[in-house]
Amino acid sequence: MSDSPLQITREDSVVTVALDRPRVHNAFDEHTIAALSETFASLAGDAEARVIVLRGKGRSFSAGGDANWMKRMAAADAQANRDDALALAQMLRRLADLPQPVVARVHGYAYGGAVGLASACDIVLAADDARFALSEVRLGLVPAVISPFVVEAIGARQAHRYFLTGESFDAATAQRIGLVHEVVPAPVLDARLEQLLRELAQAGPAAQREAKTLINTLASGTHADAKETDAYTADLIARVRDSAEGREGIGAFLDKRTPAWRS
Repeated sequence: MSDSPLQITREDSVVTVALDRPRVHNAFDEHTIAALSETFASLAGDAEARVIVLRGKGRSFSAGGDANWMKRMAAADAQANRDDALALAQMLRRLADLPQPVVARVHGYAYGGAVGLASACDIVLAADDARFALSEVRLGLVPAVISPFVVEAIGARQAHRYFLTGESFDAATAQRIGLVHEVVPAPVLDARLEQLLRELAQAGPAAQREAKTLINTLASGTHADAKETDAYTADLIARVRDSAEGREGIGAFLDKRTPAWRS
């Protein structure tokens, strides 16, 4: 039996990264963080991977930080804690920066750092029995490292409530505040995931990567004014239209045929 905290499988062009510590509801520690970080770094350069699915084995997506890991870090000095936190930040950044679409399949518990994992994904699909919490303040801590991703997902106003109370909330609330895109009954979660993967497969892979870059660029405020933004977006569409995939897509549409990436 493997000691890896992850199970990675590939079906055609879909790579599934599963947290595989079901006995502890996939709570993660420094070893899980390192394994995820290495996996995301590898997938970033994987031209055969069209879509990434992030999920948990067993009864939960992830219960957040492992108790033994937190105990070790409580006994560590400030520098060790900072290094540990930076490793988590790097892992989340690698997840968010993956060029492929990333779908989080969430069920059971998604607590603490697991909310950060979901927030760093492009699409979050949740079972109606999922429970979420940003419970760090109840431990005398703050959700510091995950905060850039969570605040981007739910906004500052909702973060004020859930960062400060640490209360748990259901999947319907997670959808209402923007953390989750879609909630479905638990028995049909996998069937809905398969439908979503088929939808993603309709799009050009290069276009999807460009679209992610577009979103991240606009969200970052890289361009100082409207004129710069307009120039950036005009240059982008001109380049994409002139690309091999762009020409193929438009040609297939006009010829009423299936584009090459779907064949």
